[in-house]
Amino acid sequence: MTLTTFGAIMGFAAEITGRTGDTYKTMVQKAKDPGLREILQALSAEGEKNHSLMEKTRRENVTEMILEPISGLHQEDYGIDLKVVDQMEDADLLRAALVLEEREKKFFDDVSIKVPLPEVARIFRKITQKKQRNLAKLQSLALNQTLKKST
Repeated sequence: MTLTTFGAIMGFAAEITGRTGDTYKTMVQKAKDPGLREILQALSAEGEKNHSLMEKTRRENVTEMILEPISGLHQEDYGIDLKVVDQMEDADLLRAALVLEEREKKFFDDVSIKVPLPEVARIFRKITQKKQRNLAKLQSLALNQTLKKST
């Protein structure tokens, strides 16, 4: 589905941040490594905040931008069918978290360029920066786990 209006973009942003936050909650329960669990808990809390922020931003700005046409964004480009299953090991959870953060970073980065409302674009850029920091933390943890396995 093409995201052609501000309302559609904000609705999708709220949807993916909500689903990601819920996924992280489930992943926290499955993580065995304390460091991974801590990061996943932080990502879950951040997901809830981002979801609330998307809902608030949509409510506050919808009258200004609802009919403003936007092009070049497609829901399919940001979709992930991720199912957290009981058998997932910490390495699987870490890979899944990396995929989720990368997907949201790409979405918010792409949208920040397309949305013509400066205040909303700034919110999206801030989330993109947070996602970049999250990716760095996750990549560092992945590197540490790889080093532990090799010793």
